[in-house]
Amino acid sequence: MNGFNKIFIAGVIQGSHQDNTIHSQNYRQELRNLLVSAFPDAKIYDPFEGHENSIEYDDKKGRDTFLSGIKAVLESDLVIAYLPHASLGTAIEVWESHKKGIPVWTISPMKTNWVVRFCSDKVFDNIEDFAAYLQNHHSVVEN
Repeated sequence: MNGFNKIFIAGVIQGSHQDNTIHSQNYRQELRNLLVSAFPDAKIYDPFEGHENSIEYDDKKGRDTFLSGIKAVLESDLVIAYLPHASLGTAIEVWESHKKGIPVWTISPMKTNWVVRFCSDKVFDNIEDFAAYLQNHHSVVEN
């Protein structure tokens, strides 16, 4: 697999929390490690990197950060969406990518969810299945 120059890691941050709580972001490093191994020449873009305290941003900085993430997703060649449960921001990133024709590979158990079903090019139940796919298709060029 070597047809991707820029890969965007999308995934749940705040989810349905109604306070300043975020979900564990440990999945991001795990996905980055897998992607670097499978696509050593690709640039991996993680919108959470450098914005670990974004939940505390004021409206202007938050809006600017959100919009710059959308811009980055639209400049990507592949989007990896981690959705163990619903995420509004990730759904927008998936939708915008899908509209532009950027491949979306979703890691989610929510296979009946319409965003996952209709806007993903590939769906994996969990990170382990995603890792196995990458290992088994290491010489395949995907577009």
